Amino acid sequence: MIDLKPEVQTELSRQAAVHGLEIGAYATSLLEEAAHVPVGSSKLSQSQLDNTLRALAQFSHKIPLLPDDAFSRENLYRDHD
Repeated sequence: MIDLKPEVQTELSRQAAVHGLEIGAYATSLLEEAAHVPVGSSKLSQSQLDNTLRALAQFSHKIPLLPDDAFSRENLYRDHD
């Protein structure tokens, strides 16, 4: 059990909702991240993975489309002779 200031709890609750998680699960993930728990020691549930991917894709419609030739060898190495 952790005692939080009301404004901290409100913000934590808001961020948890944005990530599609319950406040307890979100707080746990933040604490694990802060403790630098090695990767692979805890796994995301399927719903946590889905929510994370949904959050990543949320603004993907704002990514500009690039022409195919933007990835051509000539364009990638144009600063090399």
